[in-house]
Amino acid sequence: MNRLLPKVWRPDFAALLPANPSTAGCPALAWWIALLYLCLITVRSLIHMLLPDGGANSIATIDISAASGANIVSLIGQLGAIQLLLALLLWVILLRYRGLVPLVLLVFMLEPVLRAFEGHLKPLITVGVAPGVALNWALEPILAAAFFLSLCPSQRGPAS
Repeated sequence: MNRLLPKVWRPDFAALLPANPSTAGCPALAWWIALLYLCLITVRSLIHMLLPDGGANSIATIDISAASGANIVSLIGQLGAIQLLLALLLWVILLRYRGLVPLVLLVFMLEPVLRAFEGHLKPLITVGVAPGVALNWALEPILAAAFFLSLCPSQRGPAS
C-alpha cells in the first residue's frame, strides 16, 4: 500500500508517463484528491444532462429567455454528455491505472485554465457569477499541490 504522503519530496517528471501505468508510485493523498475532484466532475456532467435547463439559468445565471435559449440549453446538455463520457474514461484510468494519477491531475489542473482562456476569447454574458467559475479558481491551488505531490515518490526506489 502506498503511503499517504511522499517518502521523497522531490518531483520526478518521469511519473507523468510511467513504464508500468498499473502500478501506483505516487502518494495515496494525491489519488484521493483526484478521486474527489472526479466525483465533482461527474456530478457536474450529470447536472448539465439532467436538469431541465442544464443548469444554464438555474446555476450559471445565463439568460435563456431569448429565442435562442433552447439552443443554449441543448448545447449545455450535449456538453454534459461529453463531460460524462470523459469522466467515465477518467474513472477507468484512476481505478485501473493508478500510475497515471499525475497525468490525470495535470489534465484536471489545465482544464479550467483552458476554459478561462476560451471564455476570455469568447465571453459568456451572465446575470451573476456561476458557482463553477468561483470554485474552479478556489480548487486550482489544491489541484496544483496534488499534482506536485503526485510526482513525488511514495517509496524509495522503484514502485512495487
